Amino acid sequence: MANTTVDQEFLRQADPFRRELLAHCYRMLGSAHDAEDLVQETYLRAWRAYDRFEGRSSLRTWLHRIATTTCLTALENRKRRPMPSGLGNGSSDPSGDLAERHDIRWLEPLPDPQTTEDDPASIVTERESVRLAFVAALQHLPERQRAVLILRDVLKWRAAEVADTVGISTAAVNSTLQRARAQLAEIAPHLDTVAEPDSSQQRELLDRYVSAFERKDVTELIALFTADIVWEMPPYASWYQGRTDVAHHLTHRCPAQPGKVLILPLRANGQPTFAMYLLDEKTGEYNAFTVQVLTVTADGISQVANFMDTAVFGMFELPLTRQAPSQGNAAEKGEQPIAGTRAR
Repeated sequence: MANTTVDQEFLRQADPFRRELLAHCYRMLGSAHDAEDLVQETYLRAWRAYDRFEGRSSLRTWLHRIATTTCLTALENRKRRPMPSGLGNGSSDPSGDLAERHDIRWLEPLPDPQTTEDDPASIVTERESVRLAFVAALQHLPERQRAVLILRDVLKWRAAEVADTVGISTAAVNSTLQRARAQLAEIAPHLDTVAEPDSSQQRELLDRYVSAFERKDVTELIALFTADIVWEMPPYASWYQGRTDVAHHLTHRCPAQPGKVLILPLRANGQPTFAMYLLDEKTGEYNAFTVQVLTVTADGISQVANFMDTAVFGMFELPLTRQAPSQGNAAEKGEQPIAGTRAR
């Protein structure tokens, strides 16, 4: 009975931190699947040690400490998860062959929670700290640097707390943090300067994007992009930068056809996201094609990350095939509830 009481008390106290632990592990690992596994491992370790938890720190801090050490152990034998633009090869020739690389463990998107009871400030903090560009940049840091930067700059821990967690001195934490910040600034110098449009401007831009893709209007699509637009498509290592090269790809390589695309709004990494299905005229069904995570700035769409592995659809609990929408559904779809609604 006593053990049952302890178990219930542990779950009651610890469960509210599950989402932020998932985000923490995702920043460390760059994989939603791996993050889920390590959150489970974190809770298992914490449950086993809960009777020895003395309360010298908050339960939240204690759980994050366990999660961090669990992630560091997991990362000892794993390579970083890049995006194609992070491989260091430069943008690709849009007329060249697409290079598919299944030997690389690519960065994955992180679906946003469908509902949240968190306060607005914590929602904003998580959204900013799981943005695709930030998590992609983190993957370039050595594991310990990555942990120190996340604990200090995202979770706002004191240097002494970080030192105790990662097993180094406070002075080493400060020097490690300086190196991590410098490397991050070199890898992604514009992370802190992205100015988003207001919600009404963003909705209008995304509505135009969906409409243009449904019509395969490349001219309209390109007009929505910034001059330095980045288009990437893991597991393809090929990626393109600039309106001209992206337009060439969309015109000559993208298999979407006018009137034969089904687009569903999602949210991932705190960013506008779309699941795209293409019509199979033989079966009359729509087949999963890509999940797109968009980076939207005040100047337009600056990046489209196309996750072409259809296994990503499972992360959003979406089927790989869908029936053609009825007229009623088509009317509902025309409303495009882009800002946060997850279609099923």
